[in-house]
Amino acid sequence: MTILDKIVIRKKEEVAAAKKNVSLAELEAMPLFQRNCYNLRESILDPNKTGIIAEYKRASPSKGLINGTSTVEEVVAGYQDAGASAISVLTDHDFFQGSLEDLTAARNVLQIPLLRKEFIVDSYQIAEAKAYGADIILLIAACLEKEEIKSLSEYAKSLGLNVFLEVHNEEELNKSIFPSIDAIGVNNRNLKDFSVSLDHSYDLVNKIPSQYIKVSESGISDPETIKALKKAGFNAFLIGENFMKTQNPMEAIKKFSCSI
Repeated sequence: MTILDKIVIRKKEEVAAAKKNVSLAELEAMPLFQRNCYNLRESILDPNKTGIIAEYKRASPSKGLINGTSTVEEVVAGYQDAGASAISVLTDHDFFQGSLEDLTAARNVLQIPLLRKEFIVDSYQIAEAKAYGADIILLIAACLEKEEIKSLSEYAKSLGLNVFLEVHNEEELNKSIFPSIDAIGVNNRNLKDFSVSLDHSYDLVNKIPSQYIKVSESGISDPETIKALKKAGFNAFLIGENFMKTQNPMEAIKKFSCSI
């Protein structure tokens, strides 16, 4: 069983428990559920921003604890100040030490799009994302069937959310292209063994239809890599570990952004 398999099994258990604790109607009654979401495309294509989707991530299954001292609020505010186009916050608890409360904490200090980084297996999690302040939800093609991607993305759009689809190969891409998707990210990290290769991005960039925002994810640690990925056709770049592993993620992104 891969790490991804274990995460999905655990996630289904979590969702079942969450539904018993908080009903869909209760989520829909939360104040943040009614807010209008920031537009991901507009923010990514804003020439005054960097195209970076900067991630707050305390830990990961492959690295363990990455940063246990920097708070959500200080980090994401620093990311925003450094010109990030959007923010990603991990909400998985068991494998990444995140929470929905982290999402709301980020929302309280941001004026740019916020992604709930999560392993979504049920529409309930999409309602949660809206209720806790997200503007964007993530759908991972590796753990969803074609019809699930279609139905979940359409539900997210009905709530006014932006939809970010993550793929790892051409097969996943081809099964996942729907009008209800806003951005397609190529994850350079294999979720089955956590190895990283930028070749995933270069192999797929020209196979992603031009109407979608194109995002390269993971394994980006050098501003020169961003320049090369931009030249190849990518609009955005999801970076987390490279900043979070430092003592001062806010300063790290500032120095990085100045070199793009």
